[in-house]
Amino acid sequence: MTECTQSGFGFEACGSREIVARFDGGTISSDGGAFLLRQTDKRLNLLPRLAECFLDDRNQDRIEHSVLEMISQRVYGLALGYEDLNDHEQLRKDPVFGILAGREELDEPLAGKSTLNRMELGAGTKDRYKKITFWKDGLDELLVKVFLESHENPPAEIILDVDTTDLPLHGKQEGRFFHGYYDNYCYLPLYIFCGEQVLCARLREANHDAAFGSLQEIQRIVGQIRMTWPAVKIILRGDSGFCRNALMSWCENHGVDFVLGLARNQRLRKIIGAEMHEATEQWSQTGKPARVFSEFGYQTKKTAKKGGWDRPRRVAAKAEHIDGKENPRFVVTSLRSEEWPAQALYEKLYCARGDMENRIKEQFSLFADRVSTETMRAKSDAAVLVHHGLRFDEWAAAPGAESD
Repeated sequence: MTECTQSGFGFEACGSREIVARFDGGTISSDGGAFLLRQTDKRLNLLPRLAECFLDDRNQDRIEHSVLEMISQRVYGLALGYEDLNDHEQLRKDPVFGILAGREELDEPLAGKSTLNRMELGAGTKDRYKKITFWKDGLDELLVKVFLESHENPPAEIILDVDTTDLPLHGKQEGRFFHGYYDNYCYLPLYIFCGEQVLCARLREANHDAAFGSLQEIQRIVGQIRMTWPAVKIILRGDSGFCRNALMSWCENHGVDFVLGLARNQRLRKIIGAEMHEATEQWSQTGKPARVFSEFGYQTKKTAKKGGWDRPRRVAAKAEHIDGKENPRFVVTSLRSEEWPAQALYEKLYCARGDMENRIKEQFSLFADRVSTETMRAKSDAAVLVHHGLRFDEWAAAPGAESD
């Protein structure tokens, strides 16, 4: 039988520095940076409030892992790059994760993958077989509440960005549909942001219009914001997928401004014919992209398939000629031309929504596109945990986070 008595050995020195390998370091973890996230949570009190959004009908005298402990374990795992529940079969024995989850007895393991999975399978309703479920309204309100708390003073104006994207599916998941625009089987989640912060993330099937459910979410978010900031000016910004009469009419009736993309058509192209000709002439003379802006009143007509607009609205148009091709763009808005002329409205306000694409990419950096679970409700629960993991990363990276 081999007996190892050597406790260490040396390597070739680096200048005046010795390089020594030893085996008496004890338990070591590579996730020490997570303690910054722990201090962030102490400041925000985020995870305890997230745990309060879950309903636990288990016998509290017999449980080993509280909801707060499991929520902490899962969120910290996502923030540190461990997206799979299978990862927790090893992480449950990591003393760093034990500290992060609030365990006093670090020799005792945390929850395993099966226990965590049962927590994520709640349907939002009481079930005799699933003792842990979530309170949907509480989860929705928490995202907006954290956003409100991030401001010391109410801002004069905020812009709500609404968008959707595709989550490709590679199996026979529940709610699987083919989407013609994205050319694959996917889900079509709805996102609402304000600046860098997520206010809504709703997983949806892909057999719906891009604007499906957006009005209800915006009503909820605007109502919660105005309860805290009654005087704030709110502007809704989105692409042509959200240019729907019901949404615009609600905004107009509730003091919410909007700037939304408007899909081009032959009628709109005819209206800007003179501007497009002018842009083409400029391009012919200079060889450089040329833009000519204009604005006009416009109202879609009611057809058998579409209801049309219930009133005329202001449309700003960009007649552009680039690389020998026409590139017209249109936006519809409730903002006045005195405040936002056509060119500034398009270039400075509407085009600034491109930064929102970075916010969506940040969701994917925390594995929001992982859709391998069987049911949509489990994916929705995991998405909520992803967004709170992202809030951790944002706050921990914010200036002054360490000193606070």
